Amino acid sequence: MMGSKNLKAVSINVPVRKFTPFDEPKFKNLIRAQIEMLRENPRRKNMNTFGTPYITLGLEKKGILPVKNFQEGSIQGIEEISGEKFYALKRAKSGCYGCMTRCGGMRDVTAGPLKGTQIDGPEYESIYAFGPNLGITDKQFIINANAMCDYYGIDTISTGVCIAFTCELLEKGLISPADVDGLELNWGNKDAILTLTEKIGKREGIGKILGEGVKRTAEYFDKNASDYAVHIKGLELPGYEPRAVKGYALSMATSNIGGSHMYGRPRPELAGKIDPFTEEGKGESIAQVQKEQAIEDSLIACTFGNSGLNMEKYSEFLMAATGIDAYSSPDKLMKIGERIICLERCFNIREGLRRRDDALPVRMTKEPLKNAGEASGQIVSKLDALLDEYYECMGYSKKGVPKKEKIRELGLEEVLRDLD
Repeated sequence: MMGSKNLKAVSINVPVRKFTPFDEPKFKNLIRAQIEMLRENPRRKNMNTFGTPYITLGLEKKGILPVKNFQEGSIQGIEEISGEKFYALKRAKSGCYGCMTRCGGMRDVTAGPLKGTQIDGPEYESIYAFGPNLGITDKQFIINANAMCDYYGIDTISTGVCIAFTCELLEKGLISPADVDGLELNWGNKDAILTLTEKIGKREGIGKILGEGVKRTAEYFDKNASDYAVHIKGLELPGYEPRAVKGYALSMATSNIGGSHMYGRPRPELAGKIDPFTEEGKGESIAQVQKEQAIEDSLIACTFGNSGLNMEKYSEFLMAATGIDAYSSPDKLMKIGERIICLERCFNIREGLRRRDDALPVRMTKEPLKNAGEASGQIVSKLDALLDEYYECMGYSKKGVPKKEKIRELGLEEVLRDLD
């Protein structure tokens, strides 16, 4: 929206004034306790040392890491892009303002328009998108590709998935090199991939088409290309294989913003508390984590907040800071999270989205996952049943539309007119 209006930035000038918490002694005590908790948390220690690249090997071992446009779940040479390997290239730490967990890392760029500089990255998602999903395990190439995306202001996940999609179309013979400006886009062809990334950034040649995303690119190529397009509601999928973790399948399918890992992680499944392959009984748990994610996003809290932080802790912090009763319990916070998700859903309904749009890529429901360890052979065969469970937990109709009584319960009466 901002880009279409040639708007580059928005400046807001706010009078500087000291913030005084509602209960300052308690607020400061909570901060001290939080710092100690995070300092001793094993996950935070790994994040502080390696950053998100440390999860790469673990995800590959479980068959969750997508390879070659989500065709497989493992790749030879995965050790070359481990957290330890990227740690060896780290030049300095970086992180969010005020956070004691410095999970970012500055690394040298050796090719492309930013050659000779450093970038903050790559994170796991960029490693997946320009690494295994393109048949690559060259850590320096991933850094350079990440830098090029930063330079042109394009997303690493979407760009990597679009290129992987094009590689598979060439592999399947559905398009020819002539369709992609003569580029030999074979798996692992780093020069061709970097050239295409630049074309996407500049919107040159075939890059103008790929720059519109995998959904529109599939429509452009036609020839059954959509069968290999990995997206949900037009958003390219992140580095988590839905067939290996069925909670991810449900969360991504129902996400109001499309196939995002930032809409509610199936934490109980990732932690081994729930069988990730089961396709029943996950509607309630996914509804729960989506509400929690909505609260974390609203608080601008760390997305790795499950490192000992929870709704009870957030409630304590908010009460100490504001004294507002709406934040006085985890249940009240969860109601706010539910209201956010319901309002988003109502917006989508008004714009024409329905149950049919809470779908997965064809591959996830038709092709068993290959070469993925224990997850090999997995497929999402009962998405309809999962959707029914989820809708019931959220107070939606079978069509995925929030019921009027649920809308009124959440205090969103003003949206009823639009839905009617």
